[in-house]
Amino acid sequence: MRSPASRLQPDWTTNRLSKAHAPPYTRQRVEISSIAVLGAGQMGNGIAQVAACAGYEVTMIDIEQRFVDHGMASIESSLAKLVSKGRMDEEDAKAALSRVRACTDRGEAGDSDLVVEAIPEIPELKFSTFSELDDICKPEAILASNTSSISIDDIAASTNRPDRVIGMHFMNPVPIMKLVEIINGSQTLPEVNAAVVEAAERMGKTALSCNDSPGFVSNRILCPMLNEAILTLQEGVAEPEAIDGIMRLGMNHPIGPLALADLIGLDTVLHIMNVLHEGLGDDKYAPAPLLVEMVEQGKLGRKSGQGFYSYQ
Repeated sequence: MRSPASRLQPDWTTNRLSKAHAPPYTRQRVEISSIAVLGAGQMGNGIAQVAACAGYEVTMIDIEQRFVDHGMASIESSLAKLVSKGRMDEEDAKAALSRVRACTDRGEAGDSDLVVEAIPEIPELKFSTFSELDDICKPEAILASNTSSISIDDIAASTNRPDRVIGMHFMNPVPIMKLVEIINGSQTLPEVNAAVVEAAERMGKTALSCNDSPGFVSNRILCPMLNEAILTLQEGVAEPEAIDGIMRLGMNHPIGPLALADLIGLDTVLHIMNVLHEGLGDDKYAPAPLLVEMVEQGKLGRKSGQGFYSYQ
């Protein structure tokens, strides 16, 4: 395994799944019948819900009972809304809910075929969690991260099974958004990718794969656009409503960039811009000073009640 210092400085330039770097293809089909989700927050409970609705036995785990209880309540509420809108049969909703088992013991993930980590986007926390999972989980288990920006190779380096570590980036809100971005590390086995793609598709998602690189595909393209919108506001080119309205009405975007940044969380946007700036070494990815200032002031968007718009 790499040292913690080396993990904090991923070598993005060498990570390409060329024939020279790709692991040998063993052609062994990987079966997934049970899934553990680490984290019962908005992303975690959403992943647990869609997995249970797809027929998987799900174990949802968090560090405190109150987080677990809130996650289960969120799933129950979400399923009830689907039933009320006629998008799901009541019996199917009850069956899905019964397939989710919630607890605070990470050891309960030990027998799962696939573990999806959905904990806060803090590199060292991810590394220590995957090191722990490597000890807990059976050798053939696949360890997936829902990270939106942290290097899959760096996460994999915390384990003794880098060939069975992969990125599984769900979009928010999970029950509604159709995409899962699958990120291959430089050692991820093709059959591991195939199994995770199949699982995502069984959950009703479109799974599209890419290689490990700063921001992957989604955030390498999205976050610089959000950052540019923030610079446009900072320079006094237009007010937030005008910026968002122009992008919605003129570019057919369903939500404006500033409103979307508020939804994602300005601290998350700043983190991803820093990853892009440091990982790609190009000042075009430098975070807008206004973005840095707002995060320092605790204006993080919807979750704090104040961002580019007020949510009080």
